[in-house]
Amino acid sequence: MKALLLIDIQNDFVPGGRLAVPEGDAIIPLVNALQPQFDLVVASQDWHPAGHQSFASSHAGRMAFDHIDLHGLSQTLWPDHCVQETPGAALHPALDTRGVEAIFRKGMAPDIDSYSAFYDNGHRKATGLTDYLRGRGITDVYLVGLAGDYCVYFSALDAHAAGFATVVITDATRAISAEGFGAARADLESKGVRLLESSAVLGAAQ
Repeated sequence: MKALLLIDIQNDFVPGGRLAVPEGDAIIPLVNALQPQFDLVVASQDWHPAGHQSFASSHAGRMAFDHIDLHGLSQTLWPDHCVQETPGAALHPALDTRGVEAIFRKGMAPDIDSYSAFYDNGHRKATGLTDYLRGRGITDVYLVGLAGDYCVYFSALDAHAAGFATVVITDATRAISAEGFGAARADLESKGVRLLESSAVLGAAQ
């Protein structure tokens, strides 16, 4: 049983958004085409309260993309983004959500960030996604979405650690930085996560 995880395909992460990933919206037609090939489709959604401590605006004198220690964890400070109930937090309108069976929200605790769809950054609290997938009989997890060097990367690490056969569909994700994505890809492969192009998935279904 195979699941497709749609990671944070939200308005604030595409061009024009508060934390835009270059060409972030370019993956959406491909993501929509991939969905029918899977037994289960699940999405994650960054869902921050206003004033989240990962926001640079919450720290006097700090700028976006500064790095600080936040309660014992290294934290990149971000522009305010994906604030609950704002248009930027909504899933992109071009994303086909008719087949999405569940949405797992993350980043709601104000004092800790949550890149992964499975856990916060300190692995202190789980989102429930692992148990949900196991309860649906999922053995293989494929990931697409934004951004490849952060939320897709950390979600893939946690999926693999949970025992799922884990695949990142590389052309159905975009990254904040090419350098960062290169490092993420190398780390994922070294840990046993597979990297595939979408053609390998779509071709197998024909």
